[in-house]
Amino acid sequence: MARIVIIGAGISGLAAAARLATLGHRVTVCEASGTYGGMLGRYERDSFAFDTGPGLLTLPAVYRDLALKSGRDPLEQLVELAPLSPESRHVFPDGTDLLLPNASRGGVAQALDAAFGPGSGERWGEVMIRARAVWEATRRPLLEEPLPADPRPLHTDPYPAPPRRGLARLSHRTKTLSDVAERELGGHPGLTALLYEYALRFGLSPEDAPAGASVLPYMEQSFGVWYVTGGNRALAEAVYRRCEQRGVEFHFDTRVTEVLMAGGRACGVAAGERRFEADLVLSAVDAATLARRGIVPGLDPKFGAGGSTGRLTVLLALRGARPAGTAYRTVVHARDSQRELDQVFEHPDLPEYPTVQVHRPDDATLRPDDAHEAATLTVTVPDPDELADLAPDFEAYADHLLDHLATAGIDLRERVLWREVLPPSAALAHPSLAGLGGRFLNPPNESGIPGLLLVGATVHPGGGLARAGMSASIAATGIGPA
Repeated sequence: MARIVIIGAGISGLAAAARLATLGHRVTVCEASGTYGGMLGRYERDSFAFDTGPGLLTLPAVYRDLALKSGRDPLEQLVELAPLSPESRHVFPDGTDLLLPNASRGGVAQALDAAFGPGSGERWGEVMIRARAVWEATRRPLLEEPLPADPRPLHTDPYPAPPRRGLARLSHRTKTLSDVAERELGGHPGLTALLYEYALRFGLSPEDAPAGASVLPYMEQSFGVWYVTGGNRALAEAVYRRCEQRGVEFHFDTRVTEVLMAGGRACGVAAGERRFEADLVLSAVDAATLARRGIVPGLDPKFGAGGSTGRLTVLLALRGARPAGTAYRTVVHARDSQRELDQVFEHPDLPEYPTVQVHRPDDATLRPDDAHEAATLTVTVPDPDELADLAPDFEAYADHLLDHLATAGIDLRERVLWREVLPPSAALAHPSLAGLGGRFLNPPNESGIPGLLLVGATVHPGGGLARAGMSASIAATGIGPA
């Protein structure tokens, strides 16, 4: 039995704790805040409740595996889980309204033909076929296994070159997601906006991200998107209860101030005057934070550094019932996609008429009664540090977003009882992606310091709820049973 201390009770820390305790280790978790869940936070007021992090779940198999590996009850007995129907609604600047079915690539093709004209679905489908090749080539090394000791093979993008005829054979190889949009989607504004939205959601610029980032829509459209009743906070609660059942010891309001070292190896942590000895330390806090705060002396502050964008969230408590047939997720696309990219990635500013995700769950546990509705708006914005220098008026911007939605046919302004604006507090973490010389690979779970492992969104396999769970699985598998 090893004594293991985990820094942080975010979802990756909880998942690692549950797995390691089940393997027979003695696990202690130190959490700086007064609760668990990390990015799976909850805001409650006047009988309304909101997820303050991701509201949907992809690749639920990650948490099904966690449930089975850490106890007898399957995930569906721990939380109420259901696939979305439809997967999403998309509203485009020209008024086109698109409903995408969940986990049906054939259904997506039909929906695209209906919205954008015959041939649109086939063109999109050909890109998804090539994205499937990326998935098959990278699923194991970039999702299920530790980052290879020699990651150079992943520096090459496995996105296949499409067939070329005539003068097209002389053009440069498809390198970026914007190349895919231009050369394979024909620059179609609707298909391009759809492709770009998947990247923007993770804080990736389509002009910089590898062509293989097309695997992001492939995964959602192939394996589906799911909703947990009570929001993803309910998932964090379920994993926390599993940790308690397995004897994990939690210390909340316990900020780790130092990783203790002996003989060049991590041997525990200090939280002020308190000491927690350990044979192994796992940090679910990103390595850049550990370095910046001097928690691990000598650790490179660029190791595990996050991305260059943030997410602005607006929570809306609405009077009036949720209209029948309302999609859980509606994406209102930017009026000018190129201008949005420039404002987010090139000349930092709050995007004027941005892509907005509107989440409207049909979930009675999140509202006082059926005469009210809880809704959440999210927008990808520039790096939080850069925004801080601009000192934007977020309340005025929230007003602007509501006007922007009203122009798109989603007018919630007269229904707002109150709202809460959550400015971006941390950079978005991107998923590990192959290609472009390895620029989009996240750092390995091995920190380079003996006895200190890293889990969470800013290390392999990267950002997103499913990948955070996989980082815990990779670390626990590497440690093995007691």
